[in-house]
Amino acid sequence: MVFLCASAFESVRLLLNSRNAEFPQGLANSSGTLGRYIMDHFPSQLAVGEIDGPALPHYVGARPGPLFVPRFRNLGERRSDYVRGYQLNGGAWPRDWRRGIISRGIGASFKHSLRRTDQWQVMLMGQGECLPRVDNTLSLDREVKDAWGIPALRIDMTYGDNEAAMRADASAECLAMLQATGVQNARLIPISAVPGAAIHEMGGARMGRDPRTSVLNGFNQSHDLTNLFVTDGAAMTSSSCANPSLIYMALTARACAYAVDELKRRNL
Repeated sequence: MVFLCASAFESVRLLLNSRNAEFPQGLANSSGTLGRYIMDHFPSQLAVGEIDGPALPHYVGARPGPLFVPRFRNLGERRSDYVRGYQLNGGAWPRDWRRGIISRGIGASFKHSLRRTDQWQVMLMGQGECLPRVDNTLSLDREVKDAWGIPALRIDMTYGDNEAAMRADASAECLAMLQATGVQNARLIPISAVPGAAIHEMGGARMGRDPRTSVLNGFNQSHDLTNLFVTDGAAMTSSSCANPSLIYMALTARACAYAVDELKRRNL
């Protein structure tokens, strides 16, 4: 029995490289969907501003906990410009003297202002759900190989219209929320939405009920090879908008429990 959990894209690469006469397009790939429907979360623009707060003589160890706003879009009232939604991540920290590197000013009063520790920087940023699309793919590169001579991955992925519309709304909401709380000089700082930047790679060996359109069943077990389980992000069918690591752990625990039961029944 094999549990493959090499990180989403590396698991797919191993399967694509493990071709044989029965599976010429990659091991456990009778559906032809291995390497398809890959996803990664994407950010909104970064909303930042300043607000008065406590003067802390020692900043390290006194940082407040991060701010998290769970998804609130398309839960009740539905939007017309995009489906699904995003979460918001935020935080705050004292503005330290190094802000003077990029600030305008000179003289004693300027230096004195840099010693103020009672002004805090606050930030808010959205993390959006990426829809699974068949044309976002992983394939084996015909020319590039790793240090062991094994073909590397070629990643072809873009964000679509749904992601663009969601990103615009998340950026506007982040700015509006900061402004509503009285943050001074609230503004948006541009951030590029580049696949891979979130490091939340998902998809490529997705689960599904139909062996003709998926690689794994609902217990992360290969439709084609019953002794093969893939329990990392490759199994994901959608990305949600939440950080996914705990989901992988839960899926793995469930797959292990299922495998043990199947072994006891002598089905494996």
